Amino acid sequence: MCRAAFLLAVLVLIRPVVEALDNGLALKPTMGWLHWERFMCNLDCDTDPNNCISERLYMQMADVMVKEGWKDAGYVYVCIDDCWPSHQRDAQGRLQADPKRFPGGIKKLADYVHSKGLKLGIYADVGKNTCAGYPGSLGYYETDAQTFADWDVDLLKFDGCFMDWTLLGEGYVNMSKALNKTGKSILYSCEWPLYEWPFNQPNYTAIRETCNHWRNFADVYDSWSSIKSILDWTAAHQDVIVPSAGPGGWNDPDMLVIGNFGLSHDQQESQMALWTIMAAPLLMSNDLRDICPRSKELLQNRHIIAISQDPLGKQGYRTAKVDSFEVWERLLSNNRMAVAVLNRQEIGGARGFFISVFPSWKMCDPQCNVTQILPQYKEMGVQTLHNKVKVSVNPSGTTLLTITPIRSGLKRPHKLHWQDTIIKHKHATVL
Repeated sequence: MCRAAFLLAVLVLIRPVVEALDNGLALKPTMGWLHWERFMCNLDCDTDPNNCISERLYMQMADVMVKEGWKDAGYVYVCIDDCWPSHQRDAQGRLQADPKRFPGGIKKLADYVHSKGLKLGIYADVGKNTCAGYPGSLGYYETDAQTFADWDVDLLKFDGCFMDWTLLGEGYVNMSKALNKTGKSILYSCEWPLYEWPFNQPNYTAIRETCNHWRNFADVYDSWSSIKSILDWTAAHQDVIVPSAGPGGWNDPDMLVIGNFGLSHDQQESQMALWTIMAAPLLMSNDLRDICPRSKELLQNRHIIAISQDPLGKQGYRTAKVDSFEVWERLLSNNRMAVAVLNRQEIGGARGFFISVFPSWKMCDPQCNVTQILPQYKEMGVQTLHNKVKVSVNPSGTTLLTITPIRSGLKRPHKLHWQDTIIKHKHATVL
């Protein structure tokens, strides 16, 4: 056991969360749909009208989100990414939507989305241009913030291309102030740390005071290697990033690519489980008009979403690596725990893992109730500290569990419980 690493994990858990952006938004991880990974910058509305970046795409997604149960499951944001604007601002210096692809303008689209009981997100950039070369907001922060407010937009994804990294913080803070100045509630999604990490460790206290969620690492791709790289980066930096997360502000590992082309079903379950443990925004990028029933069932799984939206609002972290397994744990409300066991081996068949060796099993002293959420829902019943309970995990798959302690008399406080759990555990390597 690495005692120093265990102590570090304790500090991550008990360290007080820094002050959040005070706009009353994102008290739980944001849920919705975002176009980028699946539809990218498809401008070909002549030959590919169903998939190009146009008002039609977002209206159709809004329709499906209501009709097919996505809204009821909690996915309420319909978010536009890059490539929506005209290449020129209007005569008053305001951004304007491409007139061919958005003939009704963004305000009309917002009204349509709102009529469905959903919310509209839009994209802009802190620098001179967006990543795809459209007008950026540098020099126009107040103008653009007021424009978005006038359009009744509910979320702004603010990218970081074409900006001197030394000016990133100032730019993100200035747009945050400009958004709040409008008086309109606009959730603020930043990419500040993503663009600063190559040069300097970002100031997460300042970031949390400025943004509602923030990207840290590279764009997600529709591949298992991409998902693994995000998990590895997150685990390697968890001592820095985990303490910043909580109600009002979240680390954003990027979009869910479940229901697309690149992940097996086990890998889709792994992304869903680990994004939930990380208290990540659940922003899908897929085609909800044509999604396989199994992926839909996974994304709408009410037991997983309940973990994601847990009111305690603590981000989980990786607590152990052993024999090509990883254990990720997240403290939940009412002294419960969510645990994900990821099988990183990509050969052979399912392998067994004794869940009684992971750190939070100390919660089962004297007894606990264990529920398996993934790959299938199963009540595993009342367990004790000394029970040897084994789960089966497919290659690149994940078993997701919840543990609820059953105690007689008073519960021990979280702080003491977690110190006991982590420091005394001797069966896995903790990083």
